[in-house]
Formats: sequence, structure tokens, C-alpha cells
Amino acid sequence: MVNSPDPAVSIAGLRVRRGRTTVLDGLTLDIPRGQVVGLLGPSGCGKTTLMRAIVGVQRIAGGTVEVLGQPAGSSPLRHRVGYVTQAASVYDDLTVTQNLAYFRRVLGAGKEDVERAIAATDLGANAGQLVSTLSGGQRSRVSLAAALLGSPDLLVLDEPTVGLDPLLRADLWGLFHRLADSGTSLLISSHVMDEATRCDRLLLMREGRILADQTPEELLAETGAADAEDAFLALLRRRHPRHALEDAEAERADGADTDHTEEAGR
Repeated sequence: MVNSPDPAVSIAGLRVRRGRTTVLDGLTLDIPRGQVVGLLGPSGCGKTTLMRAIVGVQRIAGGTVEVLGQPAGSSPLRHRVGYVTQAASVYDDLTVTQNLAYFRRVLGAGKEDVERAIAATDLGANAGQLVSTLSGGQRSRVSLAAALLGSPDLLVLDEPTVGLDPLLRADLWGLFHRLADSGTSLLISSHVMDEATRCDRLLLMREGRILADQTPEELLAETGAADAEDAFLALLRRRHPRHALEDAEAERADGADTDHTEEAGR
């Protein structure tokens, strides 16, 4: 883990609206450099909207978002920020290698980056396979491999481990920490609370607000909880006692859906 006094992302007073609904209302936070930062919370709490604002593809109603010292979405950031969406952003009619060769040329990365990205995401056995024939988990890995091309300074990954088997999930978290050790900053979203302990720092989110911004150890010590899910519920009870049970049920449902998705992705 590489520490730097300057944050990778600095957000002040961020407001995002969709129609008459306010999704993010005055959000302010810093994301440190050279760390694996987890953005955790139930589905629909605003995680994807926040990530879209950071990569500069979300229209905002107010506030500022600065990434690596530049306004989010500005041209100097095009080759410095890698973004993986929940839906795989690759071409079905190309092979894995052809997809990465195409994105390599777009990014101006070296030819050796393709082999490195394939190895990092364990796609060697599928390199010559059409993306249309891959499982959902494999398609997600191709998107991640594309984001790794060119060694970006910031990786923004929206639920990158959904649909992956436990062994590959563990391998990818190992890769994330190796990237952080080399100086890359990572923001990784998830609704699976057991991934919290794999992060250097946590942002716990609910209804467009940050409930906690601290290390996993600090979160557990503050709440006296045994794990991140219980800590999240403890924070909810302090702020919204009536909603705590609802969120517990939603998290259990999300966990069950994830289990089924992982089975389908194998």
C-alpha cells in the first residue's frame, strides 16, 4: 500500500438528480491514493452513480469532483483512469485477445500489456475464444482485463467480483492489493459485506449518504460488531432504527442472489 498526502479523488458538495429524485445530496469525501477502497452498501443506494461521477460520465447538479488533480472526465484523465461497469463492456464478435488488442490501440498501450492483462485475470485458456461463448463471470474478467491495459493510476470497479467463483474472487483481491502496492488507487464497489475485510479503507453507503469512512478495523472497533454486516446494521440502528431490519433482510436477499449468480458464472 502506497500512501500519498494528496487524495486520488476529492469530492465536495456533490449533488446528482434524476428527474425529481435526488440521488446524491451534498456528498463530500476524499479517496486516498495507493489504497484499495471499498464502496459497500445495498443495491440502489447510489454506488454506481457516485462511480459514474468520478469517471466523468454522470451529469451532476452541483459540487465538484477532482480526480488525480484534474476535473473528473477531463481529457488528461482519459489514459489514467480505468473503469469497469457492472455490464461487460466488450465486443461479443471478437475473441478475448482481439478485444484487448483493440482496446490496447485505443489507449496507446504496449503489446505486452495484452498478455499481462490476460495472465492477471486468468484468461489464458480463453484467449482465443469468442466473447459471445463465455460465461458471465468470464465476460466480466475480459472487461477487467481491458481496464488494466496501460497501467492506469486509478481503477474504478463496479462490482467486479459478482458471478465469480470463490477461488477467482480471492485471486482478484490479491491482484487488487498488488496493484495498490505498486501505487495504483482502486475504488471497488460491492453489496457483499464479507468483502469489506479485504479493503484497506471502507465507505459504507446508504440512500446516497456515506455512513462510515474508515478502516475495517476502526469500523469494527467503533461498533463492537463481529463483522462488516453487523457493523453496517449497527450504524443504521443509530441513524435509522426503523430501517435496520429492512436492510438486514435486503442484504440477506442480495447474498442469496449473488450465490445463484456465482453458480451461473462457473
